[in-house]
Amino acid sequence: MISERLLESREYHGSGYQPLVDYSSWRVAILNFADDLRPENITKMQRHNETDEVFVLLKGRCILFVGEGESSVNMIHAQDLLPHTIYNVKKAVWHHHTLSEDAMVLVVENCDTTFDNSPFCPLTSVQQLEILSLTRRIWSMSPA
Repeated sequence: MISERLLESREYHGSGYQPLVDYSSWRVAILNFADDLRPENITKMQRHNETDEVFVLLKGRCILFVGEGESSVNMIHAQDLLPHTIYNVKKAVWHHHTLSEDAMVLVVENCDTTFDNSPFCPLTSVQQLEILSLTRRIWSMSPA
């Protein structure tokens, strides 16, 4: 066994988001499926006002939704993530995601990313239906 002062090993198999390593100015976390990530449960988007955020799909399926707009979301785009590809959501861009039940996503962000500098924006009922429609269309077009 190698001492943790030389090598840390972390894993997470629970539901939702879990930070695993904080170092200096960055954090590595795992995001697994959770009920609040089902497309029918997405009612808001979030942005990080001080940092970009990186997502890497490790397994399963994940659609990353990004929203255009300043104080509210005016247009929603959807990206079906490819495994082992880096997706960098730029600072202050509205975003949310939906995951398949077997999904695991690696997240890299600044370790000072908190709710204080990461506001939420509620989605309209029309936008919520758009997210449902986009998810159905994307996942029906391409097999897992």
